[in-house]
Amino acid sequence: MGSRRSAEAPAALPERMQAWLDWLATQRRVSPLTLTAYRAGLQALLRLAEERPPESLQHADIRRFVARLHGEGQQGRSIARHLSAWRGFYRWLVREDGVRANPALGIRPPKSPSTLPRVLSPEQANALLDPEPQNLLEIRDIAMFELFYSSGLRVAELAGIDVDAGLDLAEGLVTVTGKRQRQRTVPVGSKAVDALRHWLQLRASLAAAGENALFVTRDGHRLSTRGIASRLSTRAQALGLGVHVHPHMLRHSFASHLLQSSGDLRAVQELLGHASIRSTQIYT
Repeated sequence: MGSRRSAEAPAALPERMQAWLDWLATQRRVSPLTLTAYRAGLQALLRLAEERPPESLQHADIRRFVARLHGEGQQGRSIARHLSAWRGFYRWLVREDGVRANPALGIRPPKSPSTLPRVLSPEQANALLDPEPQNLLEIRDIAMFELFYSSGLRVAELAGIDVDAGLDLAEGLVTVTGKRQRQRTVPVGSKAVDALRHWLQLRASLAAAGENALFVTRDGHRLSTRGIASRLSTRAQALGLGVHVHPHMLRHSFASHLLQSSGDLRAVQELLGHASIRSTQIYT
């Protein structure tokens, strides 16, 4: 048992590398998952350095290490994570130990081959949204998923909508707060408007006193992003769609279906709230 534990334990890092990780954990409150990724990056750097002290490495060394990782079959995203750890570690060494330069600066990972996001077919989207709701929670869910799909919202944007702000059913519009607190107003489809009106007629019977959220749990409080994801996955499974449906898949489906029908990449960019059109081009 003891030897097995020692075999599975992560290899010890040099003192300065461990000191950087400790600083991140205590001073920057970096998450355990990020620390694990950074530790893996530092271990990769030690392997590639082959006994050379990390402080002695130069820009050309880091560039060569990136090429080696790529030659070993690592994808661009994995190499990018390692580079992020290396840049952070050397930035700390420059500040704390007076190391003259950060050798990882300006080095980019190789590009990973782009893959199209998984989307529902129009038939699968209809199968998800068309069945008549059988109870109050299903009425809520249909309103929620219709709005989600017809407006291409992010799940956090959907969860954050308040009943008394942002929703204009008369005009068929919803205003949401997206990344970096940017607000945008997007159209709401006619089916979503009808489903939302149905839900709003009944919402007060479920919502707790003083609760402003548009979509609430059976306990009357704001439905979380995790709760939305759970309801979506459960509904897709119950309807036998044959795919794992997650919130971002509905957003991907909205973008893909709209682009197929309109061909207007700029319009889709605006509706999705993408700061750069490069983010929207993954659907082309």
